Amino acid sequence: MLKPSPGFHVSARPLALARWLYAVAALIVLMVAVGGITRLTESGLSITQWKPLTGIIPPLNDAQWQAEFANYQKIPEYQQINAGMTLSGFKAIFFWEYVHRLLGRVIGLAFALPLLWFAIRRQVPSGYMPRLLALLALGAMQGAIGWWMVASGLSVRTDVSHVRLAVHLSAALVILGGVVWTALDLRDLARSPLSRPARLTSLAATALLLLGFQIVLGAFTAGLNAGYAFSSWPLMGETLFPENTPMVDPAWRNLVDNPVVVQFAHRWFAFVAALAVIWLAVAARRLGAVAAWGSVILLVGLQIILGISTLLTGVEINVAVAHQVNAAVLLIAVVAAAHKVGRGAG
Repeated sequence: MLKPSPGFHVSARPLALARWLYAVAALIVLMVAVGGITRLTESGLSITQWKPLTGIIPPLNDAQWQAEFANYQKIPEYQQINAGMTLSGFKAIFFWEYVHRLLGRVIGLAFALPLLWFAIRRQVPSGYMPRLLALLALGAMQGAIGWWMVASGLSVRTDVSHVRLAVHLSAALVILGGVVWTALDLRDLARSPLSRPARLTSLAATALLLLGFQIVLGAFTAGLNAGYAFSSWPLMGETLFPENTPMVDPAWRNLVDNPVVVQFAHRWFAFVAALAVIWLAVAARRLGAVAAWGSVILLVGLQIILGISTLLTGVEINVAVAHQVNAAVLLIAVVAAAHKVGRGAG
């Protein structure tokens, strides 16, 4: 006789938890969108202090606004790039950074408070609490990573480190992937008490790693403003790769620090990542995951179109943000395909 999964017990509410996690995932996608706008509007350094609790209250009067503006005027970005900015101009960039940080706090509460509620009522299936607590810890760490990123631009530099930006974005997408995967496991448990967590197959891991590397290249491209280097496609100027491009030593650093090389790599590695995730989607399709397969195919095509359009429009903000948001949605679809393959392999 088949026995229920170790995650099943009478008071557990796996479907309720799955729906809650889907809502958290939607908030994370919104966070990615706001983060993209914050980066593209050069708003990320407008708040020069990290106040996890009191920072939720914005300036409420002219004196407080002048104090925030005075703090901004002390950093290199203002002194070397935005000298002469008016208070109204400062308020515009402050808005996006404030919303970005506020949304981070909202996501933290949207995860922690329902988790506490489910735990108190003993509605978390057995074996899932450690995973949920790990995701909560990653979310808290993400706040610290965000400040670590901002701190890199408060002295000497006039912008944040593109490497730290990549870490910040990557951490957000790892959390997103973990939330979605856990929601899918819980959804399956709700359908059948015999269900066990899906396993991560080698095919899925490879596809996710290649997609992750492409996203890191995208973060480098954004952080280095490499998207502005060439606005033509498929050539960079008049050649596939521009001649006489200055290189840095050691050679591997060009893939991290050289804007021209980074843009070139981001352009063409996209097709490697695309083939990998399509291969995964086809494997999921063979197991009956028609929706996941169709979503991956559609989103991969859209992502390539948005990437090319971002270049051709000179990194027009709406197109560039759509490109970044679609990357997050594509990740969700790839995680769903990976989960289905893992379920089939289980």
